Amino acid sequence: MPIRIPNELPAAATLRRENIFIMPETRATTQAIRPLQILLLNLMPTKIETETQLARVLGNTPLQIVLTLIAPSGHVSRNTPESHMLAFYKNFDEVCDRDFDGLIITGAPVELLPFEEVDYWPELCRIMEWSKTHVHSTLHICWGAQAGLYYHFGIEKRVLKEKLFGVFRHTVTDPGFILFRGFDDTFMVPHSRHTTVDPEDIRREPRLKILAESEEAGVYAIKTDQCRQVYVMGHSEYDRDTLKREYLRDVANGSAIHVPQNYFPNDDPSRDPIVSWRSCAHLLYANWLNYCVYQTTPYDITSIRRGVRTDD
Repeated sequence: MPIRIPNELPAAATLRRENIFIMPETRATTQAIRPLQILLLNLMPTKIETETQLARVLGNTPLQIVLTLIAPSGHVSRNTPESHMLAFYKNFDEVCDRDFDGLIITGAPVELLPFEEVDYWPELCRIMEWSKTHVHSTLHICWGAQAGLYYHFGIEKRVLKEKLFGVFRHTVTDPGFILFRGFDDTFMVPHSRHTTVDPEDIRREPRLKILAESEEAGVYAIKTDQCRQVYVMGHSEYDRDTLKREYLRDVANGSAIHVPQNYFPNDDPSRDPIVSWRSCAHLLYANWLNYCVYQTTPYDITSIRRGVRTDD
């Protein structure tokens, strides 16, 4: 089954070339089913790239999805054309009266700033608070995960001695849990960040459970009760060349950066990167959509506000 996105969204052409089933809005309106309503809060500067990456993994499931895009209302994107933002993005005030089966909060390149100094932090706090009553399951990614853990549980982020940059091996700590159903015992995930969270801070919070970790990259996946909130520290949705472009950008800028680990063959940036995380990325998002959203979200979506939910 397809993901349903606006007919002219640039991601549509890319996904069609990859043979991912995209359903135009005009066709979707003729089908008598209730698709999943997924809200994407895109905090990344390269918004079109992020839209495409997430639409790719969300669209590879047997579920019809309506993807709604929002961005912080007071923040001007310098890397995305204004025409694209006006055509495809809403602000939070335009959707705050609606209910959603799922919400995805992306990462953002602001991790070295204190949360309160991020210009859209008050609006993000408002959205995260709203999500507790208007969203069935929220998936937080990278900085979005750190922001969510700080807002909901007061867990501070910690600055790393050097940037965590590369593709790292992870271990599933609870193989029987639904989010990692079908995963191998170990799996690879890209990371690109300067901050982390302390696993002991997570373990001291009884409302949180760690689902997967890495000896090199630290805590990877965390959940609350019934997966109402899921926190993922890496970027399994990244394309083959995302880390390469980040590396070449930093080299060109004269930034202190090392070759991303476990990415280029023999750590040679002149060679094509090896993709070792794609299958796990598709399975992660399929499991989140199926088990954390579809299987338990009410058919009457307005029931989310009344707390209607079946058991895991």
